[in-house]
Amino acid sequence: MKKLFHKHEAVVALILVVFALIIGLVNPAFFTLENLFDLLKSSVVMGIFAIGVLIVLISGGIDISFTAIAAFCMYVTGQILKGSLLLTTPYEGTVFAGFVIAGLMGLVLGLLNAIFISYFKLPTLIVTLGTANAFRGFMLAFIGTRIITNLPRGWIQFSRLSLFQATTADGTHIGLSAAVILLLIFLAIAWLLLNYSMLGRGIYAIGGDRIAAERAGFNINRIQFFIYGFVGFLSGIVGVTHASLIRNANPFDLVGSELTVIAAVVLGGTSITGGRGSVLGTVLGVFLLVIMNNSLILLGIPSYWQKVVVGLIIIISTGSTAYQHKKKREALAS
Repeated sequence: MKKLFHKHEAVVALILVVFALIIGLVNPAFFTLENLFDLLKSSVVMGIFAIGVLIVLISGGIDISFTAIAAFCMYVTGQILKGSLLLTTPYEGTVFAGFVIAGLMGLVLGLLNAIFISYFKLPTLIVTLGTANAFRGFMLAFIGTRIITNLPRGWIQFSRLSLFQATTADGTHIGLSAAVILLLIFLAIAWLLLNYSMLGRGIYAIGGDRIAAERAGFNINRIQFFIYGFVGFLSGIVGVTHASLIRNANPFDLVGSELTVIAAVVLGGTSITGGRGSVLGTVLGVFLLVIMNNSLILLGIPSYWQKVVVGLIIIISTGSTAYQHKKKREALAS
């Protein structure tokens, strides 16, 4: 048991269970199937974002452009498929076309980040801060600022699709959003990538010691191109998913939530300096923050306290990680 709780993921899981029990005691509505479905649905966007952030942080970088890429891809794809940009007539097919267009668009934007980071050796924070503003400014200046309310029919159908349906005691029909499948798919891909591939080992190696990774034979440039291209692709998918779930494409959405996503990943045990992190920890961190954000109202706590809590989480989690590294170095030295 002592060894188990030396693992950061076990501590986060314990906090998650205790927090859920406290909320459930204050308001029993927390444990209803309807609330569970809502929490899972609310975890999709942050969860997929967190997968990209996890990979970037493990590699020793930091990306704050992913929300701007998501908003750009969401809005431009929406304009294209409704017939206002490039196409002359609205697209009437499934949401799959939106995922393909937005994913490829996000991939291209992510690779732009990779060019500056890999070839010009610029700091990841500076690059992504600059490109986030550039992508957002270009969209608002040349594409539009009006909210798209008449989304393609396939997007609306996707938002109504349920994996599982049930009927509550009062006769209300509830369902588990099909968007959860996307989250599960990308979590599985990230888990396999980081645990069972040479590329995953390279990502950890770069974050641990870039020079040692180069000497070990890892191609740093190729790995960085994959990382930021993959983050861009995920961001494009998230953009369309978000628009489908809320049934409109708002160019001012998503941007500004970077800190919350990074906090969730760091809370899950990922080192902000690189070389350490896991998919399981990230999932737990996302669930904890989603429950916290969605349940503060149930506890009667004003929503603006969320920002205070998120800031404290980043400080405490980063301090905890640094302390653990210090203890390990001292143990090795002795």
